Amino acid sequence: MKKIILFTVIAGLANAQAPAGYYSSANGLSGAALKTALSSIITNGHQDKGYSGLWTAYKTTDIDKNYENDGSIMDIYSERPSGADPYKYTPGTNQCGTYSVEGNCYNREHIVPQSLFNQSAPMVSDIHFIRATDGKVNGMRSNYPFGKVGTATFTSQNGSKLGSSSSSGYAGTVFEPIDEFKGDVARMIFYFVTRYQSKLSTFSSGNMLGSSAFPGLQTWELNVLLAWHSQDPVSQAEINRNNASYTFQGNRNPFIDNPSYVGQIWGSSPGTTDPGTPTPGTDCINETFGTIPTASSSSYTTRTWTGSGISWTATDARTDQTINGQAITVRNGSLTSGSSANGIGSLTVTTQLKFSGTSGTFDVKVNGTSVGTIPYSATATTTTINNINITGNVTVSLVNSSSSNRVAIDDLKWTCYSGTARQALRISADENTVQELQVYPNPISGQEIFVKGDTKNIKKAEIYNLQGKTLETIEGPFKNGNSIKIKNLEQGVYILKLDQSALKFIVK
Repeated sequence: MKKIILFTVIAGLANAQAPAGYYSSANGLSGAALKTALSSIITNGHQDKGYSGLWTAYKTTDIDKNYENDGSIMDIYSERPSGADPYKYTPGTNQCGTYSVEGNCYNREHIVPQSLFNQSAPMVSDIHFIRATDGKVNGMRSNYPFGKVGTATFTSQNGSKLGSSSSSGYAGTVFEPIDEFKGDVARMIFYFVTRYQSKLSTFSSGNMLGSSAFPGLQTWELNVLLAWHSQDPVSQAEINRNNASYTFQGNRNPFIDNPSYVGQIWGSSPGTTDPGTPTPGTDCINETFGTIPTASSSSYTTRTWTGSGISWTATDARTDQTINGQAITVRNGSLTSGSSANGIGSLTVTTQLKFSGTSGTFDVKVNGTSVGTIPYSATATTTTINNINITGNVTVSLVNSSSSNRVAIDDLKWTCYSGTARQALRISADENTVQELQVYPNPISGQEIFVKGDTKNIKKAEIYNLQGKTLETIEGPFKNGNSIKIKNLEQGVYILKLDQSALKFIVK
């Protein structure tokens, strides 16, 4: 049975399930302030029923009432929305246990891996992001982040995949659920980084979480989840689960009750329909060096690791020195990031000269061009370079000006920057304009965009990604019909600008 989709235009129906006034303290807020208000709302009333309590919760929260409607466990890793499920689980009698293949038993799947918060309470038993799923698929997913899979190394019987990432900004291993449940996953993670925003700085990133309350997620992962949230709107199954979880645990997932909160927090201010571009000033990268390899090594060599969703390389570097926790120490070498989307506005970093030596500077380069210097001395110093203002993909390097000074680097971060191109991402709030021009079908699955409405006088079409980068410009786009041929676009959310109108479309 196909699930019932509630689009955001009727999202009020979902909100009707929340008690009157439940979200009133969040009224009129946006961005980080809205996220903080929601965090307070969903923290109040939260009753930790313990890890074993999840088995009891699943008897009401994770029952299939929207597909087969047969009382079995509703498992997002095995459910086949348009066909017979490969296997079924009876609540309470098929709990893991041991497993070797799919269909042996169902387990407690932490959508945000419990290893990232050391299995601590109350996270470890929070029903809102812990689903009943097949044990084997749960084990294969392991603690990998969610993203779009390029080449799969494992595919479950309902089509969920594990493999190499094809998501922009991350090249590691990711797990991808089927389209039917991508929005469900996104909204569970949005819940987690909102409910536990005050604890994020103490959690491991897992190449998905951010280390600060806002935005709370690494840029690449945020972009994936925003696309999934738009692609797969709130379903009746999610509403049912949210209500049952509220009865069991005493708090709710606000992104199921009010899907528009997603755009209001991670997108633009209320009143626009900007689909979720980081606003200039948001931290794009915040590297604390907590995942550097072979910590406490005093030898100098090339060190590589992944942190904040991108790769890092430090040459002639050691790992045994600290400033605010772990740091990377460079001698006759440099620290270089992998490619990061969303540009760079300002850069901030803490440095300290270790052992003997003299004060000096790092030369800071973005895409190979010097943009300023960072001083260092025996005193730990935090320095900011403002107004770098480079859009698109960026690679950042800090090059030691000395061949002998041993300098520790910690807490390196930079803000996003999309420049004037961001103006093109403002979608008109004029309902008449939206009605006149419309992308269909949306999401699109091929390399052609069809547009309903009066297109004959449109002079230019431009396609932007959510970082404000122009991907394609077409003069006289509708000379031969009502469609536009486009180049290969990865899965995600994009903007089609037609003269002065802008339309959001999704590539699935």
